[in-house]
Amino acid sequence: MELQNIKTGKDFQSRLEKTKSLPDIFEVVKAAVWDCQRKSRGGLMLGLANLGNHPQGFFGAFYPVGSNVIVMNKIPLERIKETRKELYKPYVFHVLLHEYLHTLGYMSESGVRQMAFEITKEAFGEEHLATKIAANTAHFFGNLVYPDATWEPDEMKMELVCGFDRESANYIG
Repeated sequence: MELQNIKTGKDFQSRLEKTKSLPDIFEVVKAAVWDCQRKSRGGLMLGLANLGNHPQGFFGAFYPVGSNVIVMNKIPLERIKETRKELYKPYVFHVLLHEYLHTLGYMSESGVRQMAFEITKEAFGEEHLATKIAANTAHFFGNLVYPDATWEPDEMKMELVCGFDRESANYIG
């Protein structure tokens, strides 16, 4: 853990380890972005959907520009649980961080990838799994996709995750 985070009490590694849900992980994402960029956004929703599978690449998630929803692919989450459960929280952190940066107005894919890597490295250090995923997601494809299987969903059914963005959960919309 970096000395600065220890001094300020911002132990992101411990915070991520203690998370129990997708909304919990998103709170760590928002804290890391605030700590590094001093930017935030409220009013977001998370939808989970089957976005398909392809062994050489896949959509982990996407943000429809101008909306307030992040849509995350359920397939890699299922695959991680089957192969390496310790990747689950670091992977979710990485995907939510990437898409959260898009919601903040950063649209360049390469720029967002680099920014996500820098924020993750600052929050967790170079050796954390989240940082390694941010540095090279393709290295982890074997744990994120089903090998020798390609499919696209017949239809996209999305389920919303309750209580996702807690800053905006104090009212009923």
